Amino acid sequence: MLKQRIITALWLFVVAGVGLFVLSGSAFTVFTAAVVLLGSWEWANLAGLSSTGKRLLAVVAMAAVLALMYATGNVLATWPLWVAAAGWLVNLYWVIGYPGRVGQWSGMAMRLLMGLWVLVTAWVGLNVLRDLGAIWLLYVLLLVWSADIGAYFVGRAFGKRKLAPSVSPGKSWEGVFGGAALTALLAIGFALGMKLGLGSGLLLLAATVVVSLASVLGDLLESMLKRYRGIKDSSNLLPGHGGVLDRIDSLTAAAPLFALFKVLGS
Repeated sequence: MLKQRIITALWLFVVAGVGLFVLSGSAFTVFTAAVVLLGSWEWANLAGLSSTGKRLLAVVAMAAVLALMYATGNVLATWPLWVAAAGWLVNLYWVIGYPGRVGQWSGMAMRLLMGLWVLVTAWVGLNVLRDLGAIWLLYVLLLVWSADIGAYFVGRAFGKRKLAPSVSPGKSWEGVFGGAALTALLAIGFALGMKLGLGSGLLLLAATVVVSLASVLGDLLESMLKRYRGIKDSSNLLPGHGGVLDRIDSLTAAAPLFALFKVLGS
């Protein structure tokens, strides 16, 4: 199992590195669309579509949505980022109310709709960040990784107060604060390295901490859906690592929200 995890991690690193930082323009858009379509295959299962045929139809429908967004020039639009902000507030309401509010989203149609505002807006967010400069795409990835690493180590060392025991029993408030603290250090270091002014640096710091908290919500949302469906991983598309959504759940929240901060701050 360890060998398989290492092999998968290595080729994922190469593919993701080339796709995210070498490709640009339409090629980048197509690459990220492919990732979203893989995620939509898994989301269809989270929504309750267990048969292969129905899940394929869901992927085709998602492909049509992405193609329409691209054809109409909305892949770099700001309005999907606002949809993401509103959608993640709704997701927060559902996560903190689990399992009491399950009836509000447990219908298959609602879960499929949820996948639209999560995956499509994440795709737009990634494309907006790439258009603003590869450095910002790298930054949001470092932000997500820092939040995850900080939460893991601080949570293991000091975690006592459970964050969302009904959704993800292993997460703690101490871990969340540890992740936020590490991302704050990332923001400060980046601001100093880029020689940002005081105002821009403070704005980056605030946006980074908020988005780091949102990245935790991205993880919790997928955990909630998997728990409701009674599954451990979103799929086995990535041997030893679960599914695509298991790898990008935090990024689905972080990318569009950080992109919105960047657009508003520019």
